[in-house]
Amino acid sequence: MTVYFHEEDLPEGVLTEGSVAVDTETMGLITPRDRLCVVQISDGKGDEHLVRFSPGSAYDAPRLKAIMADPNRLKLFHFGRFDIAALQHYLGVLTAPVYCTKIASRLIRTYTDRHGLKELVRELLGQDISKQQQSSDWGAPVLSDAQKDYAASDVRYLHLLKEELDRRLQREGRAELAQACFDFLPHRAMLDLAGWPEADIFAHM
Repeated sequence: MTVYFHEEDLPEGVLTEGSVAVDTETMGLITPRDRLCVVQISDGKGDEHLVRFSPGSAYDAPRLKAIMADPNRLKLFHFGRFDIAALQHYLGVLTAPVYCTKIASRLIRTYTDRHGLKELVRELLGQDISKQQQSSDWGAPVLSDAQKDYAASDVRYLHLLKEELDRRLQREGRAELAQACFDFLPHRAMLDLAGWPEADIFAHM
């Protein structure tokens, strides 16, 4: 297992096929204000790639953009709604098709209200991950080894989580409902960016 660190885009010849797990690190939670700093990505085969964007970046990352927009490659997220919006706003690409382990968890783990990645990895995979670096300065000129390992851990387990969540969704007859949610997720991210982050447009009032 190796964590590779890149500036501004992926190098040629990596992550050329199959589904990929994706996550982002930003300066905060308000997408237009808080710039995208890092995109982490993994094909689930043991290595993770971190792409760091500098202040003032043009976000001209053709190889990364091509993966995000490829209709034949599934992108796995945990709380993809936020990441898809960040990728759209900064890279200018709508990420699809997608799978979100948080949505899958909410549909199938109805016996708990704990759907964070740390809890999901612990229960389903028996692994512990640290979230200590979650609120650290991702815009710093030098990222620490702890930050890099934290970022990598956010994509390290998503392929394995998908396998287990899919088994449970099938068991409980909710796989089609989950897929419909995943199909809508990029549009939910677009609604966030367009000014409807909290409003439920399906509600009566």
